[in-house]
Amino acid sequence: MPGLNRPASRWRDEIRRIEDLGFSSVSVSDHFTGGWAMDPLVAMTVAAEVTSHLRVLGMVFCNDFRHPVLLHKSMANLDVFSGGRVEIGLGAGWMRDDHDAAGLPFDPPGVRVDRLAEAIEVITGLFGAEPVDFAGKHYRITDLDGLPKPVQRPHPPLLVGGGSRRVLELAGRTADIVGINPRLAPDVDPLSAVAEMSPERMDRKVGWARSAAREAGRDPAGLEFQLRMFDVRVTHRGEEHRSTSSHAALASPEVLAASPAVLHGSVDECVDRLLAIRERYGINYLHLGGNLDAAAPIVARLAGR
Repeated sequence: MPGLNRPASRWRDEIRRIEDLGFSSVSVSDHFTGGWAMDPLVAMTVAAEVTSHLRVLGMVFCNDFRHPVLLHKSMANLDVFSGGRVEIGLGAGWMRDDHDAAGLPFDPPGVRVDRLAEAIEVITGLFGAEPVDFAGKHYRITDLDGLPKPVQRPHPPLLVGGGSRRVLELAGRTADIVGINPRLAPDVDPLSAVAEMSPERMDRKVGWARSAAREAGRDPAGLEFQLRMFDVRVTHRGEEHRSTSSHAALASPEVLAASPAVLHGSVDECVDRLLAIRERYGINYLHLGGNLDAAAPIVARLAGR
C-alpha cells in the first residue's frame, strides 16, 4: 500500500489505481517504529471500501500485538463487509524495536513461534461453526462462538510466512499460503538476508513446508507459495524502474543475480523469470514491491497466464 505521507484522498486514488492496473491484492505491514504510520486493520478496511474486487492482505500481522480473539473479530467483520476479499497474514514478529517501543517483551524465537501456533489454532477455530474451548500455554478460550461467520469458507485464506524451518513447517501444517522469506531477526544484516534466498535454500524452504503438510495429512499440492521480490529493476520503454528493499540495497551484484527473490531485466525477461520461478518452486503469489511503474507492465503481461 502507499504510505500515509500524502493526502488521504490521493491515498484512496492510488489504491483504486492498483485495482485498475490488474493487481490481485494489496498488502500492508504491521510496525510501530521506523516512521511507520499506518494501522493495518484501518488501512485494509479503507482499501476494501474504495475498491470492488481488490483483495486486502495484512503482510503480516505481528502476533504479539493483538490477542487472536481480537484479530479474528476484526478479520471476520472485514470479510463480511468486503464481500469476502480478506486474506490474513500472521507471523511471530521479528523487529525488536517495535516490541521495545511498545513495552512488549521480546521473547526468544521458540516462545514466539509457540504463541503463533496457538494463535493460529484459536483464529481458525473461531471461524468454524461451533463455539471454541482452548487451553494452551499462552491463550485460554472458553465457549466462545466466533461471530460473524465469514463469507469465505471455511475461513479467509491464512498466510503464514517465515524463513526458519520451524515456522515454514508450521505454515505447511496450518496455512493456506506459505510465505517464503529469509530468516529475519535483529542480528541478520541485509546482505545475508538476500544471500539466504539462493536457489538451493529456496528449494529447501519450499520442501520443509511441503513435507510438513504431507505429514499432517494435507495435500502439499493444495498449498500456495508466496514470495516477495526484494529487488525489482524493470526496463520499460527505455527507462529503468526500481523497487528495492533495505534487504537488497547493500547486496553485491553476484548475490542479486543468483537470488530467485530478485527481478531484473526487460518486461519480457521479468515475465519469463517469474514463470520459471513458478515452474521450479511452485511459487504463484508474488509481491512485486511498491513501485507501480516497475510492477504494472509485468502484471499486464502475466494476465491470464
